[in-house]
Amino acid sequence: MTRWTTFVPLGAILLLGLALVLGLKDPVTLTIALLMLSASVMASVHHAEVVAHKVGEPFGSLILAVAVTVIEVGLIVTLMSGGKPGTETLARDTVFAAAMITCNLIVGLALFVATQHKPGGIARFNADGAVAALATVLVLAVLTMVLPSLTTSAPGPQFTGLQLGFAAVASLTLYALFVTTQTVRHRNFFLPVDEKGAPLETDEAAEPPSGTETVVSLLLLLVALASVVGLSKVATPAIEASVELAGLPESFVGAIIALLVLAPETLAAVKAARRGEMQISLNLAYGSAIASIGLTIPAIAITTLWNPMSRPLHSVRTFCESSVSI
Repeated sequence: MTRWTTFVPLGAILLLGLALVLGLKDPVTLTIALLMLSASVMASVHHAEVVAHKVGEPFGSLILAVAVTVIEVGLIVTLMSGGKPGTETLARDTVFAAAMITCNLIVGLALFVATQHKPGGIARFNADGAVAALATVLVLAVLTMVLPSLTTSAPGPQFTGLQLGFAAVASLTLYALFVTTQTVRHRNFFLPVDEKGAPLETDEAAEPPSGTETVVSLLLLLVALASVVGLSKVATPAIEASVELAGLPESFVGAIIALLVLAPETLAAVKAARRGEMQISLNLAYGSAIASIGLTIPAIAITTLWNPMSRPLHSVRTFCESSVSI
């Protein structure tokens, strides 16, 4: 394990703590935060690859997708419950942008890179796994972003509390079924394929890392991802000011934050595509979209039940309404 990938996540989380406790917002701190943010992205990719090498595919891709999403959900719930007025809109924009980025930017960039590094310009992947993942994304998107515009129990394109509960249970069930399919019942659907389309186990020739190195990398991966999300939050005021100065809509802030949070998965997907493992890139992209939607709605619903006076329920309704209009 290289030294910089060990020290960067620790340094980034330390900087994040200082920035939050001392309220540092000067240009020097912001510049250092952005540099540490970029370094943390690179470190998180390294540690994710170490863990993925140890557990194999598709578990490796699943670990990175779930880790990023869990931290993202935690950030969203925090913003909704205790943030200033208007933060629920930022959370909605971030989730919606994350779904669009995973399904369009990451997949498109990975396809472009894969075709540039394969003979004949053909990117090969397992169609069964890709179709199953994309179908799950579509069902979750329709359930949470389109269905509210068709309901009539509440005025406008909104969910009632009971409808939100149904959407939460359905989303979590779909996510659990997809994970079971990906890791147990049809695991071969989500493995890279050879030139003839046969499933191929990855990293067969390389020596897997030791158990101790894997555990250390997993812990550092979580620290790096937390620092990426946290430093993104610290830089949010500066990003908002830049967006306002440029005359862009406020929803663009959510897109920027989503890009920062999804940067580790984007880099990991591109690296896999460069190696010719396009299926891993699709696992990362579609898996992140499924986890983002499938875990966010239940988390918000649980938060609403835990604190009925908080704003998450209103935020979900606003999220659904604005997503349809976009």
